[in-house]
Amino acid sequence: MPYPRSTGTKPLFTQRENSPRENPPEHYLIAHSDGGARGNPGHAGYGVVIQDESGQKVAHLSEYLGHQTNNFAEYQGLIAALEYAVQHGPKALKLISDSELLVRQIKGIYKVKNSTLKDLHGRAKELIAQLEWFSIGHALREHNTEADRLANEAMDKGMGRVARS
Repeated sequence: MPYPRSTGTKPLFTQRENSPRENPPEHYLIAHSDGGARGNPGHAGYGVVIQDESGQKVAHLSEYLGHQTNNFAEYQGLIAALEYAVQHGPKALKLISDSELLVRQIKGIYKVKNSTLKDLHGRAKELIAQLEWFSIGHALREHNTEADRLANEAMDKGMGRVARS
């Protein structure tokens, strides 16, 4: 499932992009993303809630990923949100994640050392390059509850558990 590494040398963010992006375009998507693994590694899944700039929900994405790590699941949630923005538009995305590692790796603050995560990071960079605007930020887990619920439902479903009502 890992994506091939990009061989391009283009930096992920220009100097301007490293600073906070306070002025999004008129139309953009907001994605709350979460990934998890029970046992780490263990049964893994992600959940993503996508809204338009007014807060109207436009999509829910989730997937069971099999036996993977938390960080793998977090990256898969990011990639799912990016792919949605590229395919459905507008090609502008603000992603909010409760994974500080993911956010800092995408911003270039932390290096990506794990080979599997390097592949996923490369895929994310390729997708970000296809967007006209991108911003990523960290939120505490309690501010990401709907994405967390979707990730847990994906893990439950993959494990054969009955969904909670």
